Amino acid sequence: MLNPGPSPRKKLTSPLPGPESAGVFSARAGTGPGGWKRLLWRGALALLIGGCLLTTACGKPADADSGPGLSGKLVLTGSSTIAPLAAEMGRRFEEVHPRVRIDVQTGGSSRGIADARSGTADIGMASRALKDGEGDLLAFPIAGDGVALIVHADNPVVSLTDEEVVAIYTGRIETWKGVGGLERPITVVHKADGRATQEVFLDYFDLQPSQVQPDVVIGDNQQGIKTVQGNPDAIAYVSIGTADFERRRGTPIKLLAAGEIAATTENVARGLFPIARPLNLVTRDQPTGLAAAFLDFARSDAVDDLIEAQLFVPIER
Repeated sequence: MLNPGPSPRKKLTSPLPGPESAGVFSARAGTGPGGWKRLLWRGALALLIGGCLLTTACGKPADADSGPGLSGKLVLTGSSTIAPLAAEMGRRFEEVHPRVRIDVQTGGSSRGIADARSGTADIGMASRALKDGEGDLLAFPIAGDGVALIVHADNPVVSLTDEEVVAIYTGRIETWKGVGGLERPITVVHKADGRATQEVFLDYFDLQPSQVQPDVVIGDNQQGIKTVQGNPDAIAYVSIGTADFERRRGTPIKLLAAGEIAATTENVARGLFPIARPLNLVTRDQPTGLAAAFLDFARSDAVDDLIEAQLFVPIER
């Protein structure tokens, strides 16, 4: 039987402190835009992924039939951050259960929430915590991640204050010289509505969607990375795991520090990076049968290598 909601961990680092002492999703109290709001948000997030104490937001699947007789098809829709990981998990699950097919579709976390709620998908994917109005759904964290600002590798800027980020995204700073860089115009890249990465970014910086003045609007993380890769003057925000994976492959991007904390998977795992989030699989009802078996598998140590390969943080068990 699956126990929902333990906190993420990084196996190769020292054990994480608990939520009350800078756990995975806790961080500095935060001065600047929305500091206290962010502290409360991250504290609630720590409770959610650290123990699923918010009982309306977490579920506990019924016993899964994980025997060799499993068959059928599962449809997962939603977060483009989770989709590549879910697809890898699905392939491995299919190897164990040859008569099962796992269909993974993207479209953003809002789609994952809507499809899970309507029953269009068996399981939704949401790269954020559930909201207050989503208590009718059940969330099962499979990993932890963060959201980082990225620029081109040739950009001399290595960090920005919260106030500078807000000024750039609201159009009050228009050139890189205004933040210690070159006298070149900034190309502001923003996520489309319905993307959890956008919601996490706006919430952390205490911004309303109408305040943002983007030059480019993108969908998934790869679009943001490719935009920055091809434009030395661009700035975007994307999944830390996805960005760091691309950087290590040689993609010419640079992850900017937040609150003077480097944007790394290790810092997310240690609870140091201030913009962190759970990666959730979401269902409408208590999962049974094939759905419960897959959720059990996706939250087991049988997939920790897949999670770490994509530079996310495995959950504690």
